[in-house]
Parts: sequence; structure tokens; C-alpha cells
Amino acid sequence: MIYNVTHTTTLFYSNLVRLARFNLRLRPIDWPGQTVSDYRLDVSPAPADIRQKSSPWLANETRLTLRDPITRLSITSRFRARVQPPAFDRAQAPSPSIAQVRALAMGWPAVGPGSPASYLFASPIAAIWPGEIGAWGRQWLSDEAPVMQAAIALMQALHDEFAFDAASTSPDQPPIDAFRARRGVCQDFTHVMICALRAIGLPAAYVSGYLRTIPPPGMPRLVGADMMHAWVALWCGPDLGWVGLDPTNATLVTTDHIVVAMGRDYSDVAPLDGVFHGGAGQTMTVSADVEPVEEEVA
Repeated sequence: MIYNVTHTTTLFYSNLVRLARFNLRLRPIDWPGQTVSDYRLDVSPAPADIRQKSSPWLANETRLTLRDPITRLSITSRFRARVQPPAFDRAQAPSPSIAQVRALAMGWPAVGPGSPASYLFASPIAAIWPGEIGAWGRQWLSDEAPVMQAAIALMQALHDEFAFDAASTSPDQPPIDAFRARRGVCQDFTHVMICALRAIGLPAAYVSGYLRTIPPPGMPRLVGADMMHAWVALWCGPDLGWVGLDPTNATLVTTDHIVVAMGRDYSDVAPLDGVFHGGAGQTMTVSADVEPVEEEVA
């Protein structure tokens, strides 16, 4: 699949804001099976300084500095992505056991943003484990179970037991609240699943990106109606590598998903964060458009 993606964030301030600095994580990373081209970032008003920063996680980070007073800021990210289907059906592929993957990850010699060792332990948001979430997850995560099949069973259980409710949570809410309420959004489902997997020693990461949405039959596709999405990446050993699982939709990640960044949890790869000088209140609007494009004819 080929997609044109446009993501616009607009910030409104109730009073003048001076000297604002923002970190953006909107440019997609290199990812197996995914090719990104024609990336463009438009910021209005134009920042005094814009530069690329290194990230400790798999993220392309851009730092904006604005020195002139503002009451409004608009940030638009555009790119084209080609997403290829996996070379084989990972759900049916031979899979090591959970115990084998845990031992491999604990003994993995490399460290860094793509190493399984970096995603074994608690992180700022995904920190509620083993506890209630770990005990719940163990129903599907026995040591002898093939890791791929066990993870799919956990994903399906989360999807079946939890209700999607956009009004039930906020970005800074801990996973345990969504877990106890049995409702939340994609970010909550992803954090709960990460906590359950890490509780038994499996490397689990948080992936931010976009999901192609398909309108109901007979209804037009609405421009700007899409949003950023989140799902889990589970390291399943050196042969299978990182495998995406989307608990919100109970599906493995394939050509409908576009990867932007991967970290330990949302706080590592938030699309926008930063600071500003001033006492103004802030509101934010976000719109995204994931437009499928016809394949080019060779």
C-alpha cells in the first residue's frame, strides 16, 4: 500500500507566549517493509531555530525554538509511505516459547534503541507491574507457550474484555486506571498489554504511528478524520524479531499501519511536547489524513 499522510497540530494560547521550545516526533523512522519519501514539515509562524536531535529511542526528533511572542502555532507534517506486506504469516510461523524468548532477551549482548534489552523493565508510564496487570496476563502467558500464539491470545482477550471509550482517559493517566475500568483508547490498551508482557520478562515496546481507516459501506471517506494510533511491538526472538500487535483492533500489524516511532511508552515518543514562558492557557486541535494512493503502474 502507498499512503499520503498529512498531520496538522494547532496550538492556541489565551495570552501572548514568549520563548517556546517544542520537540516533535512526527517524521517516520526507517522500519522493515516501510519506505518513506517526500517528507515536509511546515511551521507557522516560522521558528527562530529548527534542528534535528538525537533520541535514545527509535524516533526522529526535531527541536523548534520560537523567540517572538505568539498566540497561535500551527505544525503540519506531510509524507508519502509505501508499506509492504510481511514476507510470511507470522501467526503461523514456528515460534520459540516464552521461556526461551525471556532467556534470549535477558542475555542479549547489544544495547540501544532497537535492542530487546531496552524494553524489559518498567518505564515512566508502563510501570504498574507485576501487580494486577501481570496476574491477569499470566492466564495466557505460560512459560511453555509459543510466544507468538500466546501474545495473540493476550491481545484478543484485551480486545474482548475492554471497551473503547475516547472520553474515559487522559494522556497522563496510568495504565492501571484503564485496566480497572476495563475501558480506554489505543494508548491505554497498548500500555496495559506492555505491562502484562514485561511482567513475565518479555521485551515489549510502544509504537506510535497511523492506521488506515475504512469508512462504513456507502459512506465517503472523511478528510482529516484519522488520528495517530498506538500499538505494541513484541520481540519474539532473533528469527521473528519485532512483531506488531494492535490490541485496539485485535490484529497483527500489516499494511494498514504506518510506523512513526518506537519507545518504552508514550512519554518516549509523544508527537509533541515542550515548554514555553508565560501564564497563558493552552488548547490544541489535531487532525490527520491517511490517504491511500493507487499503486503506480510499472
